[in-house]
Amino acid sequence: VSSGVTGSKSRVTNISWLLGKSKQVQANVCVNMEMVKDALDQLRGAVMIVYPMGLPPHDPIRMEFEDKEDLSGTHAGLEVIEESEAQLWWAAKELKRTNKLSDFVGKNEKTKIIVKIQKKLEENDDDSYLNSEWADSHALKRQFHGVKDIKWGPR
Repeated sequence: VSSGVTGSKSRVTNISWLLGKSKQVQANVCVNMEMVKDALDQLRGAVMIVYPMGLPPHDPIRMEFEDKEDLSGTHAGLEVIEESEAQLWWAAKELKRTNKLSDFVGKNEKTKIIVKIQKKLEENDDDSYLNSEWADSHALKRQFHGVKDIKWGPR
């Protein structure tokens, strides 16, 4: 593959270039699915220019275009998180879908945040640890007052 072909391929795969990111940010426009589909169509056109004979059937880009990409058994397959299982975290807080981002970050338009996406943690309904001695919030106070082992009932 010549360097010209590789250079044009790397330029085309930059999605922010395809969507005109700087123009979108200045116009305060959100990216929607129609814009993403247009960008994918531009990618298809660029791939047709770079590879006029077409991509081989096993090529991941072709499989992605045809929506047939199988990620099972690959490292990329482990990184895919279903939308129902995903959580967004920023500054040790979970960003809930019901709240606006400005509720967490503020209304400053120049604020830049880095958000972590992770799978939802399984909730543990086991509350048996609450009955243990170390979980008693008044234990330290009773120890200082010297009333740690006093039994109030009849013997």
